[in-house]
Amino acid sequence: MDLLRIGDKVLDRERVHKLVDRALEMRSAGVSQQEVAKTLGTERSFISRLESLGEIRKGGQIALVGFPVENKEELERMAREEGVDFIFLLTEEERWRFIENKSGLELFNEIMELIARAKTYSKVIFLGSDMRIRLMEALLDKKVFGIELGTSPLKKDVYVDPEELREIIRSLS
Repeated sequence: MDLLRIGDKVLDRERVHKLVDRALEMRSAGVSQQEVAKTLGTERSFISRLESLGEIRKGGQIALVGFPVENKEELERMAREEGVDFIFLLTEEERWRFIENKSGLELFNEIMELIARAKTYSKVIFLGSDMRIRLMEALLDKKVFGIELGTSPLKKDVYVDPEELREIIRSLS
């Protein structure tokens, strides 16, 4: 047990952590602040403050899609730090494996699923060639925040400045 004394009170840190985790899980499952507060025996305003303490950003959900990127892992890490909801980045090698290991029907279905998923996000950032950015806007039927990696067709991985991308993500929040 990890106990902490504050004045004349003794707190169980583990219990506090479990209650906070439970409150956040209930909220992310769609339970109202009032219901969470009632269940946990606290005030609704406490639940609201708790959410504010951990808030990374406000606004609609953001998707980040792009290929072929050289620094995929670095961009994924940064995007997670910024609270991006959906990340689909590929290197040139991964892009070729993605298409080579599927039948025509499998490839078509998977691409259609990715497009349908991207359409559910209020904001989409797309890293790709000039032609692919226009194509994504047409397929998604919405404004896509494009970062042009070069003229189509791109045949090698392109480095994307993670801080520039971070600024774009924050500007969309």
